[in-house]
Amino acid sequence: MQNPPSAPVGRTIEKKPGLSLRILRIFTDIYPGEVLTAFLLTLNVFLLLTAYYIIKPVRDALMLEGWPPEVKNYLSAAIAVLLILVIKAFSLIASRLPRQRLISWVTLFFISNIVLFYVLHLTAIPAGTMGIIFYIWASIFNVLVIAQFWGFANDIYTEDVGKRLFPIVAFGATFGGFAGGSITKWLILPLGTFQLLLVSGGILGVCILLTWVIHRRETGKPDKTVPEAANTVLPDKKDQLKPLQKIGAFQLLFKKRYLLYIAFFVMLLNFVNTNGVFMLDKVADNTASRAIELGNAAGMTRGEFLTQFYASFYNVQNLFAMFVQLFLVSRIFKWFGVRVAVFFLPVLALGGYVMISFGAYLLLVKWVKALENGMDYSLMNTTRHSLYLITTREEKYKAQAATKTFFHRAGDVLSTLLVFIGTSFLAFRIENFAMVNVVLIFLWIVLGILIFKEHKKLSERSLAP
Repeated sequence: MQNPPSAPVGRTIEKKPGLSLRILRIFTDIYPGEVLTAFLLTLNVFLLLTAYYIIKPVRDALMLEGWPPEVKNYLSAAIAVLLILVIKAFSLIASRLPRQRLISWVTLFFISNIVLFYVLHLTAIPAGTMGIIFYIWASIFNVLVIAQFWGFANDIYTEDVGKRLFPIVAFGATFGGFAGGSITKWLILPLGTFQLLLVSGGILGVCILLTWVIHRRETGKPDKTVPEAANTVLPDKKDQLKPLQKIGAFQLLFKKRYLLYIAFFVMLLNFVNTNGVFMLDKVADNTASRAIELGNAAGMTRGEFLTQFYASFYNVQNLFAMFVQLFLVSRIFKWFGVRVAVFFLPVLALGGYVMISFGAYLLLVKWVKALENGMDYSLMNTTRHSLYLITTREEKYKAQAATKTFFHRAGDVLSTLLVFIGTSFLAFRIENFAMVNVVLIFLWIVLGILIFKEHKKLSERSLAP
């Protein structure tokens, strides 16, 4: 009779799976030595998304309270230009600081901004001005803070481990979105808009502590393997303690076709998504106006009504996203692989916008966007981050950040141009915007095919002796 495999240095392997391990194995393949780090990463991204989904309804409400939905789209051009500078600064800092300090300083910067917005609110700055400034800031905060978290997670795990555990980690993001929306809905009336922002700042402070705990846990032990997964070798800890090489994010992107395909894939994804958001915003704007006129707003101001509306909508999309994340993502990865998972969202979005193109009814637009966003924030979100598991450390942090920020916002800029031309010169209705999305989705699928081929080549190359 063979003896059980011995535990690696610094890690205890249970003889029988504990309760937490048995529960997690319902959703994905996970081994005893992997549970704690996966849990801490899941908690970290849960709190990050909770903080963001407190900020996000406030951002949308402030904008729509002072400006029509079109202005929200037009700001995307300014955000995209700013992000070029932000990414250059981020790349420089990342080349000088180890990962835990990089994440800490960037997060502390955004926490200080939240305090500043609260102070500006007390000075009675005009609502329209505050709405624009806060919208730009929140849009940069969202993409940069989340991108650096996933760079951190990619740095910890190898491709094989990441494909197994990212579905669990990404569930934290999905559940955090739901929790943030719920907190906003419950506390908007007793606390008010800007007091909610201070709550999000406190949550971000906890995220910094978790980053340090995870970093110390993963770098404080010698390199090891997980006994039950004999071929799984975890990353070299010495490399993880070093700052990144001094090479620019955009330089990295344009050196490798695979990274460039992902960047344009994300750009088209966001182009389609932002067009859909514009459709939803028009519906929300009309709904709020009618509710105020008819006295059906339950005593709320227009801003409070819109904040509650968006919080409720986000809860619907996040409930769907949690279901997909828990019960479908790991199974899709296991049965079909990451490369095939790339196509699920485009196909779903294609069906939804084809239906809207025949008639943009309130309930239809709401549910199409909820399902599209839910699939984006669960399966597609996990898939996008998993695509970087086969890349270098510099590509994980810098190229991924550039894609998640600049190219993501470039999709917003394209949507802005479409909205401007469609509303100013072509008298587009929502159905017309939906038809444009249908065409864009076919291009999106073509990029997915190119990513499929490049990922396959890179995977085969990494397995070659």
